Amino acid sequence: MKIKITLLLIIIFMCSNVLRAQSNAIKNDTLKEVVITSARIDLPFKENSRTINVITSKDIVNSAATNVADVLQLVAGVDIRRRGTAGSQADLYIRGGGFDQTLLLIDGIKMDDAQTGHHTLNAALPIEVIERIEIIKGPAARIFGQNAFTGAINIVTKKNLQNSVSANIETGSFGQLNGSVTVGKEFKNSSFIAHVGALFSNGYRNNSDYNNYNYFLKGVFNKTKQPIEMIATFFDKKFGAENFYTTNPNWNEYEETQNSVLGFSTTFNTGNFKIKPRIYWRRGQDIFLLKRDDPSFFRNLHITNKIGVETNLSYRSSLGITGFGVDISRFSISSNNLGDRNRTMANLFLEHRFVFGDFIDITPGVAVTYFSDFDFNTFPGLDVGVQISENFKAYGNVGYTFRAPTFTDLFYNSPTTSGNINLEPESAFAQEIGVKFSALNFLASIAIFNRDSDNLIDFIRPNSNTDVFTATNIAEVNTKGIEFDATYLFKLNDFNQSLKVGYSYLEDDIIDQNPELSRYSLNTLRHQFITQFSSSFIKNVRHNIMYKHAERTTGQSYNVWDASIILDVKKVSFTVTANNIFNAEYIESGFVPMPGSAVLAGLRYNL
Repeated sequence: MKIKITLLLIIIFMCSNVLRAQSNAIKNDTLKEVVITSARIDLPFKENSRTINVITSKDIVNSAATNVADVLQLVAGVDIRRRGTAGSQADLYIRGGGFDQTLLLIDGIKMDDAQTGHHTLNAALPIEVIERIEIIKGPAARIFGQNAFTGAINIVTKKNLQNSVSANIETGSFGQLNGSVTVGKEFKNSSFIAHVGALFSNGYRNNSDYNNYNYFLKGVFNKTKQPIEMIATFFDKKFGAENFYTTNPNWNEYEETQNSVLGFSTTFNTGNFKIKPRIYWRRGQDIFLLKRDDPSFFRNLHITNKIGVETNLSYRSSLGITGFGVDISRFSISSNNLGDRNRTMANLFLEHRFVFGDFIDITPGVAVTYFSDFDFNTFPGLDVGVQISENFKAYGNVGYTFRAPTFTDLFYNSPTTSGNINLEPESAFAQEIGVKFSALNFLASIAIFNRDSDNLIDFIRPNSNTDVFTATNIAEVNTKGIEFDATYLFKLNDFNQSLKVGYSYLEDDIIDQNPELSRYSLNTLRHQFITQFSSSFIKNVRHNIMYKHAERTTGQSYNVWDASIILDVKKVSFTVTANNIFNAEYIESGFVPMPGSAVLAGLRYNL
């Protein structure tokens, strides 16, 4: 503990001296130029009237992370509860919501899974092909529809890599071995990006080994006339799932998941109209064994398919921007546990952005959704922004949001868990106010939010004498909190430096109302503090120090330090990453302790 405190004081002292240093500011125009790719009304980052975080490809490189789950760990208000390493299984939470309440999108394609939100991050892309990650916090149902209950995350892929080849290999603790090849090719009328990667490990504890493969292909055709964009992915994971869902030390659970996506889209620009049609197919497969060496004891096999078509339109006029969208999709599942089920969903979106005097913007909107098994639902919402000065913007938003039960909520059956066919959909009314500051070398935002939820779904025990958790609607839950983010860019001795700080506080009354709730709701982050210092004091050498503090509603508190160093020598980059430097003992989800200190060394070659 003394070492931790001493190191923290050294870093604070170093940063305070850096901040006082007389140095040239780095211009921070990158985020201002980023257009947040909403479904319909695309706006520059600075003009948006919502709480949005953007992680750029440069941020990802500096983080030295190997997967999206680890990258998102560095965002305040986002809770990634991992079971093990390499993102083999991780759940995504925003602002205290559940893992079924955050929508993940890949280039705007909705990756929601009607089986369960446990598979959301199975669709996350390899970091080598990511241009940026957009994190939209707060109710987003009127923009994206179902599952954007507490927010949405859109992973935007790179548009092109010119004519290039890069190869990456890493090795380290627990028998980790990662390798990948990424290729970009430009032709006269088309372009392609292809990626193949593999991640292996013997595991850091009993039955925590994994073999993960990822494949990615993106193509743009007919570039000189009407460009058509194609994206195709396939991710295959096989991993030991020791105590992922149970506490029995003798079962040795095991899981295999597959996730694939195929999508085609284009954009028509005609005068003041922009029309973006899209068609896509998402497939998922999940095999779970309660006993790894005895499939006959208990085996789940789920195969899901989602086919969707959508068209989004925006029209610019003297009155502002009008957005309109239609989204129709069909889910189906074939499962030895959940049965053969299907669900048809249709969404209709309408919104308009008014601008008054170039300093006030008001965007009312509504989404109307039809579920074949839950009928119609309507989600109205309103965003308001006030440009106080060139650098300051105040904003607020209110809106209703909604989530239909998954097939697991409704139909799952095991020795320890029971679904409930009588569940009602979840709903909530959320409010938020905030302020943003944007200057050449400094960005900051602070937001206060409140969410009043009805019929939240969780698995609870009817009494303490039974181990069977049953899906149940919780009457009412209030969630409120505050978030703060700041980024300062500066130069010291002509070398670029950056300091990022994030903090979130969250309070809800779930435990007071429901002392027998399952592990999913009891582990909310109450306090979360994150800081990242990226520095360079020698040419071609970069350093990163990351610190994460977490305090959960169960009383668990932990501090995790990570660090990395990157050495660039012509076309080769050498990396060394140290995770959990001080060997903190902690659990992010369920009953799975996270790994202790670990080191990963890598080499990347760019041709």
